[in-house]
Parts: sequence; structure tokens; C-alpha cells
Amino acid sequence: MALMDFIKKQFIDILEWTEPRDGILAWRYPMAGNEIQYGGSLTVRESQAAVFVNEGQVADVFAPGMHRLTTQTLPVLTYLKNWDKLFQSPFKSDVYFFSTRQQVDRRWGTAQPVTIRDKDFGAVRLRSFGNYAYRVADPKLFHTQISGTRAEYTVDELDGQLRGLMLQHISDAVASSGIPFLDLAANQIEFARQLQAATAESFAAIGLALESVQVQSISLPEELQKVLDQKIGMGMVGNDMGKFMQYQTAQAIPKFAEGAAGAGGGGGGGSVVGDAMGLGAGVALGQAMAAQLSQGLQNTASAAATAAAPLAAAVGIKPDEVMATIEKLADLKSKGILSDEEFSAKKAELLKKLV
Repeated sequence: MALMDFIKKQFIDILEWTEPRDGILAWRYPMAGNEIQYGGSLTVRESQAAVFVNEGQVADVFAPGMHRLTTQTLPVLTYLKNWDKLFQSPFKSDVYFFSTRQQVDRRWGTAQPVTIRDKDFGAVRLRSFGNYAYRVADPKLFHTQISGTRAEYTVDELDGQLRGLMLQHISDAVASSGIPFLDLAANQIEFARQLQAATAESFAAIGLALESVQVQSISLPEELQKVLDQKIGMGMVGNDMGKFMQYQTAQAIPKFAEGAAGAGGGGGGGSVVGDAMGLGAGVALGQAMAAQLSQGLQNTASAAATAAAPLAAAVGIKPDEVMATIEKLADLKSKGILSDEEFSAKKAELLKKLV
């Protein structure tokens, strides 16, 4: 019976893997009780690696090329099996092939907002997504840590784990970049570079190399987007107080017109008239306020000191309006849009109107 079993055995002369489809990271050569012929050839193609495993213990690792399997080319396996130099018989061993080419366009993203700490706004919630590419860099480590003795291990099976590694390092990447939260959306390349640096070590721990990271979108919370819009508006008008007041007036006109239109549309069939009235009232208010503020800011400080009451009446700036404007400026300062120096200068300029 033993002789018949020996005769039925097939001795494998050529070991190779042609990768029948994309997405396979590790593949075990099907031995099916057969043995490898001593002196046989192992073909490892470019973007591949091969690993010999003896009784669960990783032995020799082969890079791309054609290798003749002898005790000279299998030194670790020779040691594990206690072969002497005269060994020339067929032998049994598990052989695993690994794809070492880049696995590209793998997606990552925040299913839920990630809370991060920002120096300007404290704790904020961030949404972001992009893609990344990686490859198997250490087949021996990847075999022992991830793929194991399975006949096949695919990219899809690993995606969830790698996506989690990317997301857990977002906070580290933001902190390392030194980029203010409001400026992240305009610095996606630097943010991606920092995210790659923060995550690469976790990939290396399982035998992978993180080759690239791209950030396609960063979403700011709605309340911070409004602050960003105000900051952009302030950047357009600079430190000119007159322009700042005109900017605030322009911001208020649509809301005023909307309210006036709603009031005018109360009567049946009067919605068009109400719209026109609302729009006209809004434009008229904006023009009046702009003219009054422009006239007030052109007056000299001496005129304001000597004729405070007549000036207030002529220009139409009331004390409660000045105080309301100062409160708005204080709110902008608390949000970081105005510096302490800018707030103090604008406040002093407004208080002169009350002298």
C-alpha cells in the first residue's frame, strides 16, 4: 500500500502564480498531498513574493526571479528539516504567494463626524473623505499577522481594518499639521501628507506600506462655515470702518426685504406688491444708512467734540445704534475674526460719536 501511494504521488517541478483576478493579496499553492521536486523551479513574477512555510513556521522568502529549489536556496527550510548536504529527495512544504503591487483607489471617509481639538475653536466636529494606496511590503509579517494559513486573502477583506486605521489618526494629523481648522479646506495636500505620516506606522505593523493618501473633501460644521464667511467678508473690506458698516448693512438688507415682503403680502393678491415694497424699502434703507454713515465718518474729530448733539442729529447716529454696533464688534472679536487691537480701534472710533 505504501508503494502504491508513492507511485500515485505527483512531484511538482514548477511553482508559480499568475494572479487570475485583481484584489488577491495572498494565495496558497494547492499541494493536495503532493511533494515538491528537489531542484524544481520557483517563478516569482515582478510585483510578487513567495514564502515557504514548514509546519506552521515561516522559512524562506523569495523576491521576484526564477529560483532553483535546492538546499542552497532554501537555507532556513534545510535547517528546520535537518537536511544534510546530500539531500536530493522530493519534499513537503506549504508555499504562499503574495501580491506586492500597489492596491490603489482604496476609499476612506468619516461615516460620523470626528471630534478634534482646535486652538481657535476648542472641540469641533470634522467630516472628511478621500482615497489611499498601499502594498504588501513584508510578506513574512503580513502572513503571520493577517493572512495566515487561508487559501486566499483579498483586498476587500482588509478594507474595513485599514479604513479604521486611517480614521483613528485624523486628530493626530490635524495636530501635527499646525493648520488652523478654518484653513484646513484650503490646505488639503498638507493635511493628506500629515495623515499619511501619522498612519504609516500602523500599516507597517502588519507588513504593509502606505504609499499615498489623498484628501478629496473636508466639511466644516455649519456654524463655523458662517464664521468663515464673515471672516472672508471682513478680509474684503479691511479696517475701513465705513466699508465695514456698509458690509453689515448689505448683510441685513435681504432679511429686511423678506420681512417687508411678508407683511405686504398679507392682503389677497398683494404678494407682488409686497415683494416690490420689501425690496424697495430694503434698498432705500441701505442707501440711507450708507449715506448717513459716510457723512458721519467724514466729519473731523474736532467737529464731533464741539458739536456732538447737532452732529448726532444731522448724521442720524443714535447712542443705542452705536452701542449695538460695538456689541456686534465684540461678538466678532470673541469668535477670533477681529483682533483685540482692531476691536479697540473701532470701539474708540465709535465712542467719539457720543462725545
